[in-house]
Amino acid sequence: MCIVTMFEVFSRSYYLGRLYVTPTDADRALMHSGQHERINEEVYATGDGVERLDAPLVMKLESRHFPVHGDESVPANTLALPAWLLDDTEVRNPPSLREVWLARRGRARQLLEFIGGSPAGGDTDSGSGFDPSDEYPNAGT
Repeated sequence: MCIVTMFEVFSRSYYLGRLYVTPTDADRALMHSGQHERINEEVYATGDGVERLDAPLVMKLESRHFPVHGDESVPANTLALPAWLLDDTEVRNPPSLREVWLARRGRARQLLEFIGGSPAGGDTDSGSGFDPSDEYPNAGT
């Protein structure tokens, strides 16, 4: 699935999309591994050399940011959240279709460094979360 069907440009720091939010017994946020890899390639990859496509995506639901990993068992177009994340949301009757923000490359790097995760890749300008060379990569393609 192409990122444009899931997410659209929202700002210099985020894409906006809608995913079904559902609970998971896992200890971390998950989405379908194929979609995770494609989004990683289209949004976080720089095109320079060999890059990891399994690095966590950074998403935001309501006011909380969290890393999202791929898992083949999660249905397509679904964001599976552990109870400790889901309990802090207004989702009361999952699965529930919700607006979800996907951090762009520079913002994701900044957030992952802040929470102690591994950066998704690509350099940014002085950690501001905005990568000037990232002028809406692959948006609309």
